[in-house]
Amino acid sequence: MAVHNYDVVVIGTGPAGESAAINAAKHGKRVAVIEKQSHVGGNCTHWGTIPSKALRHQVRQIMSFNTNSMFRDIGEPRWFSFPKVRERSRVTIDQQVVMRTNFYARNRIDLYQGIARFKDEHTLVVRGSADKQDELVAEQIVIATGSRPYRPADIDFRHPRIYCSDTILGLQHSPRTLIIFGAGVIGCEYASIFSGLGLKVDLINNRDSLLSFLDDEISDALSYHLRKHGVLIRHNEEYERVEGTDNGVTVHLKSGKRLRADAFLWANGRTGNTDELGLENIGLKANGRGQLQVDEHYRTEIPHIVAAGDVIGWPSLASAAYDQGLNACNKLLESDFRYVTEVPTGIYTIPEISSFGRTERELTEAQVPYEVGHAFFKDTARAQITGDTVGMLKILFDQESLEIYGIHCFGDQASEIVHIGQAIMQQEGAANTLKYFVNTTFNYPTMAEAYRVAAQNGLNRVFQR
Repeated sequence: MAVHNYDVVVIGTGPAGESAAINAAKHGKRVAVIEKQSHVGGNCTHWGTIPSKALRHQVRQIMSFNTNSMFRDIGEPRWFSFPKVRERSRVTIDQQVVMRTNFYARNRIDLYQGIARFKDEHTLVVRGSADKQDELVAEQIVIATGSRPYRPADIDFRHPRIYCSDTILGLQHSPRTLIIFGAGVIGCEYASIFSGLGLKVDLINNRDSLLSFLDDEISDALSYHLRKHGVLIRHNEEYERVEGTDNGVTVHLKSGKRLRADAFLWANGRTGNTDELGLENIGLKANGRGQLQVDEHYRTEIPHIVAAGDVIGWPSLASAAYDQGLNACNKLLESDFRYVTEVPTGIYTIPEISSFGRTERELTEAQVPYEVGHAFFKDTARAQITGDTVGMLKILFDQESLEIYGIHCFGDQASEIVHIGQAIMQQEGAANTLKYFVNTTFNYPTMAEAYRVAAQNGLNRVFQR
């Protein structure tokens, strides 16, 4: 067994692992990364963020073609098989893999492919293909192994019609009906994608509303538009059993309902990838969801071993994971450090959702007086030009100081638009007020102009008192 010595070893090449490794390398450290899969990029690139968003883009193009009267001169509305649509999205994945592989090469980071397991607190054994093994000894170790879908033992995921959010990308047929269990971010995104392809979708939610962490008005808008596209949402339901047959799946709910569809997608919860790390060899223990506990510096109970990304739980976003990996490594390197707490929400349903800051419910419960400013996209010139008139921008702000408390956006480009508000909210003192949007000249016509409209709408409410 070959033994190699490094300053920093990173386990995992998703956003957290990549940012930690490159950060360490740019600080002159000798760095190695370990990747279980045959290509770098982690779950984000191969099964999560990138493929689902690329798939969503293809579906939006199909929906635009099928609903825009201008295209009737070209031909009638078209039906596209899921495998064909999915295959087109693979182009993006391949581009991402090439780009990220080059990152490691340019920064002279050694890449080991195989399963990493702790031998002791400073040593990792990497078992690759053909029983090849390497032993990596490091002063500091970053655990960035990500997560995978939680799969209950009483559901047969080997059945060809039963999928989780990873395996659904390998769907080889084009079902007409689909049941999705779990109405979190992943479940809602896939409900949008499949309903956009013309499937009848049952979305089963074990809570009483969709995405309760969102502002209530935004959650209501999402529910409305999912239903508009043919999604039947069933709240407060739990499954009793899932039964696969030769040509479909029957879901038995505890309420007594029986639902049948061509395919079933489980999208309820995720588990940290820690079970193969040999944590027992170093005295670390993951929680019941496979996640590692860290302090405000991303350190585990062993100070020279840090963890970042989905493997530590909240917020389980690729954007946050990248920042967490960067800052976890900064702590190891004794550089400027930031614990990532303020993270914008980006949900790629159709239409998409993004928010930053507090919601109306949170402000009301905290007894904080506030006012609301709205801009509806149907009234903006850019949205009228593009035809993407669904949605709105909503600003919550203090009635007296005009300090901004929250930005909530629903509609086309929401995840891009929110960053303008985020930047202003993170300014100090008087710079973080509604007046910025009124006193700033925005390009016209743009979606960003919605900030000026929403700000003026909010000020009108204040001045009317």
